[in-house]
Amino acid sequence: MRLFVAVNPSVAAVNHLGARVARLRVAAATAAGTDVRLAHPAHLHVTVAFLGAVEAARLVEVESALGLAAEWFRAGRHGVPRLSLGGGGRFGRDRSTVLWVDLRGDVEALHLLAGQVRFRLRQAGLPCDEKPFRPHLTVARPGDRMTPADVEADRASLNGYEGPEWRASELLLVRSHPGSRPRYERIAAWSL
Repeated sequence: MRLFVAVNPSVAAVNHLGARVARLRVAAATAAGTDVRLAHPAHLHVTVAFLGAVEAARLVEVESALGLAAEWFRAGRHGVPRLSLGGGGRFGRDRSTVLWVDLRGDVEALHLLAGQVRFRLRQAGLPCDEKPFRPHLTVARPGDRMTPADVEADRASLNGYEGPEWRASELLLVRSHPGSRPRYERIAAWSL
């Protein structure tokens, strides 16, 4: 099974962002039938760690590692991170272009959580991405199906975005079902 660890923004934050995204060129391209893969609001999340393919038999080990990470975070009295979505940017070029929104607020606490999650996963001998943690929320994957000027206009619009504050109160283990219509399945959750 394909797994990742995440925190979800609040419904209010998702709705607020959705109103902004609806005004972007990527949304107009989607409405016109261009295959730009606009992120579905129900799928919006901040990836804390990506495990990739994990054997179902190791799910108990994954859950144990994440439980320890959440317990460590709570015991450290970091408090529930207060975050907001704001600013934006893009990753990649051509076919791999991704538009995203940045995180603001208690981002340092989120970095501590991500570090502990990755430490516990590695300690248990579980797979975990090696990329540095860069908290963001993916909005769309326009790839090369939009002009560079349109992608840049959307990035500039997102750069001026300021969303409402929300509390990252849960650490989630999610199973990803990739494909033309990706689906996410919540496996387990731990309070922060």
